[in-house]
Amino acid sequence: MKIKIKDLDINYIQYGEGKKDILLLHGWGQNIEMMKIIGDRFSDKYRITILDFPGYGESSEPEVPYTIDDYYLVLEEFIKKVKVKKPIVIGHSFGGRVGIRYSANNPIEKLVLFGSPCIRIQEDLSLWVKFLKKMKTLPGMNGIGEFMKNFIGSRDYKAASPIMRQTLVNVVNEDLSSYARKIEEPTLLVWGEQDTEAPVSDAKELEKIMIDAALIVLPGTHYAYIENLDRVCLILEEFFKGGK
Repeated sequence: MKIKIKDLDINYIQYGEGKKDILLLHGWGQNIEMMKIIGDRFSDKYRITILDFPGYGESSEPEVPYTIDDYYLVLEEFIKKVKVKKPIVIGHSFGGRVGIRYSANNPIEKLVLFGSPCIRIQEDLSLWVKFLKKMKTLPGMNGIGEFMKNFIGSRDYKAASPIMRQTLVNVVNEDLSSYARKIEEPTLLVWGEQDTEAPVSDAKELEKIMIDAALIVLPGTHYAYIENLDRVCLILEEFFKGGK
């Protein structure tokens, strides 16, 4: 199904039984299918809602680079239009970032984050990267910029369109810790022990600053929720049952 939000066509699915809502938010460069494997496990007891974020899956790409706030505003309007009320929000990576932003300002039941870093930590640049950045400032070295992007850019950055590249830069450079601190609802952090995109150290810092958060570290990578799917679904089932 598609719905118009802020002049964008937003693709989504909504299915399942039950009076309570689960909202699933996919990671960067992904789509509905990456979260449907979770939704399918709970569709007998909950109404499941999953969308393709703008720029991914079958949703329109924004005409200008987006920020987390832009994605949040799209999500907020989307939730109102499809009549999702006080959902359990589950987000992977980028989807978790948007979930944090949404949950800080809207009523939710609970929050689940899969490998979703939100605290911006300034990393020391290698000597080589510092050298490249310095070279770019010298006369006649403007052309080195594209080489730098190819050399130090992430996989996601290289695969994105120009608008989505700038969107990615906007997203990863935003510190959401002030929003994370505001969330009062129970929050479950599920992280992969070998996650290099969102290290467990990030999760530990996030657990410290949140009001009611608990961290579970599982074997696996940035996609530990898929690599441990059966175990994760059992953990979620127990988390959903628990009181606030």
